[in-house]
Amino acid sequence: MHTPFSQIGERLHNRRFAVSNNTEGLSGAGTVFHYQVEGDAISSTYEGGRIRIGQQVGRVTGADTIELLFQCVTTQGELLAGWSRGTVGVDDPGRTTLAFVWGWLSGAMGGGESSYAEISV
Repeated sequence: MHTPFSQIGERLHNRRFAVSNNTEGLSGAGTVFHYQVEGDAISSTYEGGRIRIGQQVGRVTGADTIELLFQCVTTQGELLAGWSRGTVGVDDPGRTTLAFVWGWLSGAMGGGESSYAEISV
């Protein structure tokens, strides 16, 4: 059965993403996110660049929207956590894109906007 969550699952499940733009955050060149989706539940791991190891957990909130909580340990040994709300889209070549508004909950202050694009493995 095709549900509003199915499209996001098809676009994210077992796919990897790299940073397109994240001037305010820690993830950047070399950071790769690997997503898993089960129904409306989302999880991911990420690492690379300034991120030693990171995890996300979240849920699908609409036909093209998600919300996530994230935590990471940086290469400098910092422990950070935050929240994000995002939109799942598709660019001209047909790659899945993610655009987020996010903020820190622990270990840092502030927030920003970031975007990501699907990468081939």
